[in-house]
Amino acid sequence: MATAPAGDATFPLEPPHDRLAAWFHGAVDLALRHVATLSEQPAHGPAPSAAELAAAGAPVGEEGSDPLALLKTVIEEWVPKSFTTAGPGYLAYIPGGGLPTAALADLVAGLTNRFIGIAAAAPLLVRMETSVLRWLLDEFRFPVGAQAVLTSGGSVANLIALAAARDRMVGAAVARGVVYVSDQVHHSNTKAAHLVGFQRSHVRLLPVDPAFRLNLDALATAVAADRAAGLLPAVVIGNAGTVHSGAVDPLAALADFCARERLWFHIDGAYGACFQLCTAGRARLAGIERADSLSLDPHKGFFLPYGTGGVLVRDGADLRQPFAQQSAYLPQASAAEGLQDFTDASPELSRDFRGLRLWLSLKTFGARAFRDALAEKLALAARAQREIATIPGLELTGPCDLSLFAFRVARPGAAGDELSRELLVRVNRRQRVFLSGTQLGGRFVLRICVLSFRTHADRIDAAVTAVREETAALLAGR
Repeated sequence: MATAPAGDATFPLEPPHDRLAAWFHGAVDLALRHVATLSEQPAHGPAPSAAELAAAGAPVGEEGSDPLALLKTVIEEWVPKSFTTAGPGYLAYIPGGGLPTAALADLVAGLTNRFIGIAAAAPLLVRMETSVLRWLLDEFRFPVGAQAVLTSGGSVANLIALAAARDRMVGAAVARGVVYVSDQVHHSNTKAAHLVGFQRSHVRLLPVDPAFRLNLDALATAVAADRAAGLLPAVVIGNAGTVHSGAVDPLAALADFCARERLWFHIDGAYGACFQLCTAGRARLAGIERADSLSLDPHKGFFLPYGTGGVLVRDGADLRQPFAQQSAYLPQASAAEGLQDFTDASPELSRDFRGLRLWLSLKTFGARAFRDALAEKLALAARAQREIATIPGLELTGPCDLSLFAFRVARPGAAGDELSRELLVRVNRRQRVFLSGTQLGGRFVLRICVLSFRTHADRIDAAVTAVREETAALLAGR
């Protein structure tokens, strides 16, 4: 690879304008050519060779190289050997979109490199991000005193929420505190409970009903038993769309229960909460507005790049309690109206300017474009589920509460699991769509999750066709 000094001999890290311009124009051209072919790219790439793994792990040298040559290798040779998460055929796990406006925002954020952990350092930029957070709070009908903060993802959002719940509910008595979750909960919640001080043995994994929603009777029984044993029931975590089946727990009933029992109600909405923006989604998420805390991932439901999460807390004082501290070398917390020091609501002091990618995307397209896109994903998932239900030899394993559902080959026991795994391999081998699998009720199932802004009816029809044809061939022994 050709060596190209970045700057002059005195200041090599300061390339001249014409060289920077060539780099940026070249990088944009490479990236746009990649995006232009997403609909034709395989839904997942082949495994890399040993030589490619060695090349990707090559050590840093003492001399520099041409960045465009490096990026060309990354985009044209290494990126294709991965899941095509930005493509329309990616229906596995939870899709992430990667809106182009977010890339523009990240370019500007990286180059200007402003610090926004403290409001005094960039008051207008903090005000901008705060305005987006207030818009989110309003969309979820949280009260005036609520507060939110953007995070790197749902895992950190859940950690922040559990820290706020701990301080409010049990404080120094956290060793006696108890957290209640369904056995379908995302593992980041149980990890967060442990990290903020709850004992692993005091995280209750509760059974679910046939639709994989938290069983309210089991919850009530567990809380009563723990109180009788001298423990401190503290937190109930509900799901606004599980990662396994997409199930939405009975949020309104859980809110009623937590109010009666004086428990903190956290909702993990990393996957599904953003459906609150559209009319159909809001109806399915009734009760979400009553959460004490709510996590969500704009890198899912707002189609942003990975690395954009958020947490909303009903009482802003609860959000600040675990994190607000003073340090003599930092400016004092801003008292200006509409400003907040993000470091007072998060473990982070230094952080990227992640609010710009959400702000720019919403401002560019308007909220209606996102509402319409989310409504489309709900309709597409329902369409796919209806068609899958008509395929001989398959069975649905639950409802489609949002845009994710599961199904399997209708055979009992190990035979059904083996055939379902083989069906997944066959469908994915076509490379027009990429599905994933999981375990539900001790059985292996296939999952379809529709959440990419690039996924439309044609790709859903291709997925159904692939499942239909491969099921027929599999069960015929071909």
